[in-house]
Amino acid sequence: MIIDLLKSHGSGNDFFIIDELTTDLSFTEEERRQLALALCNRDSELGADGILFVLKSERADARMRVFNADGSEASMCGNGLRCVARYAIDTLGKENLVVETMKVDLEVEKVADVYEGIPTFKVEISPVSFDVKDLPLVIEQSELHNERLPELHDTLLFSALAVPNPHLVTIVDSEMIHSDVQEVLATKVNGPNELFPDGVNVSFVKQLEPGHIYVRTFERGVGFTNACGTAMSASSLVTCLNGLNQLESDISVFNNGGKVKCVVHKRDNQYSIDLIGNATNEYKATIEVDLNCPEQFNVLTKESFDQEITLYAKLKADVQSYLKEVL
Repeated sequence: MIIDLLKSHGSGNDFFIIDELTTDLSFTEEERRQLALALCNRDSELGADGILFVLKSERADARMRVFNADGSEASMCGNGLRCVARYAIDTLGKENLVVETMKVDLEVEKVADVYEGIPTFKVEISPVSFDVKDLPLVIEQSELHNERLPELHDTLLFSALAVPNPHLVTIVDSEMIHSDVQEVLATKVNGPNELFPDGVNVSFVKQLEPGHIYVRTFERGVGFTNACGTAMSASSLVTCLNGLNQLESDISVFNNGGKVKCVVHKRDNQYSIDLIGNATNEYKATIEVDLNCPEQFNVLTKESFDQEITLYAKLKADVQSYLKEVL
């Protein structure tokens, strides 16, 4: 089988986009899982955090399915949604549209550049649930807001929420950011454990200054990534609930892959978050693959988008310079 791939990233969180929207491509569930395992392997000729399958939708402009590097399917991915937003908007010739995801249909649109020359998109992150059953988190209480989980750490205060994929967020200081605590506890809750039977994304968040936060995330099914869109959204909401930032105001969210902006809304006692950031194309490639043994794929052509790569490298350098000063 011949497959065209587009390598794209949001905040350094990188994916292959496979088009089932305008092509005749179709895959079984097992083929999707095996393709993710093969193509996303960093030891292979390619490598990525996941695959974004863009499909036709009966009720929206397009449908997104997200498969992580370990072959598991994610219910949502904010950085991936920005990449799909760009691809679908470019393909369908629209400025805004609706993308169907596993649990909800979300609005996306092209907006002003967050950094000169870098294509920028705003995507809706919702619904938000604080019910621990929606993660799931197995504890006696129904919600966890800025409280201890003694099984994980003696002093850290955690908040649990689904957006709609599961997140565990804690606000920390610089010393904790530079320690190995996050890796230890995130590895624990993403292996066999009694608290999070399905695993959970774990984010450590540091307030840098008013309206500026740093977020580092250990993603379920991936490990540490440059950035996680839903984690940055969930973390922004948690900082608002803890009085560090304000609703309806821009929050600059810095990460190891760059930065985005988030705006937290509350309407009719329900929260939603706008996630605003880049969708950068790195290269397009054509591969030949036997779906019975996808790990033996051959790269037939590969063409890089050098200008986009260079522009984003400048943004990332600026962010890293800033983080050295504040972390």
